[in-house]
Amino acid sequence: MVFFVHDGDKGLPRSVSKLFKRKPEDEVKSSTKSRKVSSSQAVPDLPLGKGRVSIAGKSLKGFGIDLTKKPSTSNALKSGVPLNAASGSAAVVGDKIPLPFSQEEQQMSPLNKPRPDGLGSSLEQSSQAKQRVGSSLSLSNCPTCSSSSSSSLNSLHFPSQRQIPISQKVSKIRSLSSKVQKSERVVDRFGVKVCKMAINGEEQEAPLLEEAETSKPRRIALFVEPSPFAYVSGYKNRFQNFIKYLREMGDEVMVVTTHEGVPEEFYGAKLIGSRSFPCPWYQKVPLSLALSPRIISEVAAFKPDIIHASSPGIMVFGALAIAKMLCVPIVMSYHTHVPVYIPRYTFSWLVKPMWLVIKFLHRAADLTLVPSAAIAKDLLAAKVTADNRIRLWNKGVDSESFHPRFRSSEMRWRLSNGEPDKPLIVHVGRLGVEKSLDFLKRVMDELPEARIAFIGDGPYREELEKMFAGMPAVFTGMLQGEELSQAYASGDVFVMPSESETLGLVVLEAMSSGIPVVGARAGGIPDIIPEDQEGKTGFLFSPGDLDDCLSKLKPLLHDRELRETIGKAAREEMEKYDWRAATKTIRNEQYNAAIWFWRKKKVHLMRPVQLLLNFFVKSPQVSYR
Repeated sequence: MVFFVHDGDKGLPRSVSKLFKRKPEDEVKSSTKSRKVSSSQAVPDLPLGKGRVSIAGKSLKGFGIDLTKKPSTSNALKSGVPLNAASGSAAVVGDKIPLPFSQEEQQMSPLNKPRPDGLGSSLEQSSQAKQRVGSSLSLSNCPTCSSSSSSSLNSLHFPSQRQIPISQKVSKIRSLSSKVQKSERVVDRFGVKVCKMAINGEEQEAPLLEEAETSKPRRIALFVEPSPFAYVSGYKNRFQNFIKYLREMGDEVMVVTTHEGVPEEFYGAKLIGSRSFPCPWYQKVPLSLALSPRIISEVAAFKPDIIHASSPGIMVFGALAIAKMLCVPIVMSYHTHVPVYIPRYTFSWLVKPMWLVIKFLHRAADLTLVPSAAIAKDLLAAKVTADNRIRLWNKGVDSESFHPRFRSSEMRWRLSNGEPDKPLIVHVGRLGVEKSLDFLKRVMDELPEARIAFIGDGPYREELEKMFAGMPAVFTGMLQGEELSQAYASGDVFVMPSESETLGLVVLEAMSSGIPVVGARAGGIPDIIPEDQEGKTGFLFSPGDLDDCLSKLKPLLHDRELRETIGKAAREEMEKYDWRAATKTIRNEQYNAAIWFWRKKKVHLMRPVQLLLNFFVKSPQVSYR
């Protein structure tokens, strides 16, 4: 039996290293208690565990060796001579003692597997190192492992006995660990892996947490402004479905929002209304700081694991303050592209201050969610936050509520003002000046045979009614439920001229209803109708280009077969997007990523304290001699 011992890093206790020290030949010869072990002597199987265990007849009890540790491949590679592959003998490597095994088992051992750096297996390195060492020390020089056939046995080599301070060892280990994490971005505790998000044709690398199929239930506090229950906007369906499926997945949910129109109950979520005031430039948008003692105490009693706030707005400041007070991670989702709206409602010089406000908010957040890659690109261009802290909130649509089966002759009669046989253009959404709805006036001037219906309400409605006076246009006001589904499905073409959509959920709903879409190539709409799908699931036109829009719109209005083909393809595409799957991604991936970033930030904040402690409190020097 041959033992190759590595004690260069002081991995073994001193008592064991003494065991293999060279002694003068006269002492070796006079030693009568050394036990001879033949190379062919059988070595019993050694079960893992603590207790009295012998290897080749030598008891290791009392030497402080923990046999419950698994053999370390890295230590074996560092020693250079972990075991004798030819004879099947065991080796003592550092403080790890692999169990003896047969030659067949050695072939299956991890030590025999090729290294990822292409340097060959550990056993090959062991053989090469052994040849370099030569016969520097005969086995017969070991008083406890002498053999009658020592001339035929391999020689032992003992590394230098230089003492290495424990601080230097820890430094080396940390350095190696940081290099591995930097190259592979793998953290076993949190399951971090590398993900890539394509923005503007470039792949941005970011740590992404592996999706857990059954993530433990959490307590989630949502701050949404304005209310997703009363205010009609693109994110109303997004947040309502989000709350619904969070509750379905077992999470406790608290929703803090503006006080108007808050229902008593919504899928079991706890709802809290905060006193609001109208926006000075947009009177129908209620705002609230949500930082009253009542709300703070309610949220504190709820004990959230994470806070999720809609941004930008006023309430997001309250959510950020409460998150810092309670010391919990905060996620912000960006839903309204305010810098684009400002020039249309107020002074253009306010755009830069608005970007500064957005930067302050989202740099304080642990993660930012965006509804489309186009918005992510804008935030990255403005350097709002770090690249790897911007994540996509996947789109979704309720494909059962918005379905071609809701097509209704009665609704078509209503929308066409009693002329159902005429081509019918439909627009659904909030009637605001930022939606570029005046462009539709220019479109209708070129299509006298067509009819148009506006479904929705907003501050721009009165001006639009004056603009379309004397034209075949119908304003229905707000429609909900089945009436809204019928309005979508009963039109011929859906037109979206807006250049400021963060996503355009109404476009998704129109496509799910089976009618073709002609939309502006701006904002988040190209995320819904990508370049490779143009002409198959919908059409895009250059923003403000009337001729381009008409070239896409006229064939659809006059070719029923083309309309049905595009509408059917759009419906099939929308069936792929599900709110349940989008919610699961946020819950199991993005929230986990936010928690990971939050913990990382805490470590960085504690680093100055650790440096001060290290400066004033010196680490004790540990001697192994």
